[in-house]
Amino acid sequence: MKNKILTAMKDAGKPVRPGDVAKTLGVESKDVSEAIKSLKEDGKVISPKRCYYEPA
Repeated sequence: MKNKILTAMKDAGKPVRPGDVAKTLGVESKDVSEAIKSLKEDGKVISPKRCYYEPA
């Protein structure tokens, strides 16, 4: 799941919201948010502005 989210973020080419990633992958927004939180703790994702995320 985390790898799919990172790939979707890279493909977007700009900071994205968890809901946008969820729509792209066809999964629940809640699941994407939890995975992004974990990725952020691992230092693989950064938040350039509130509620938007991109690969580090």
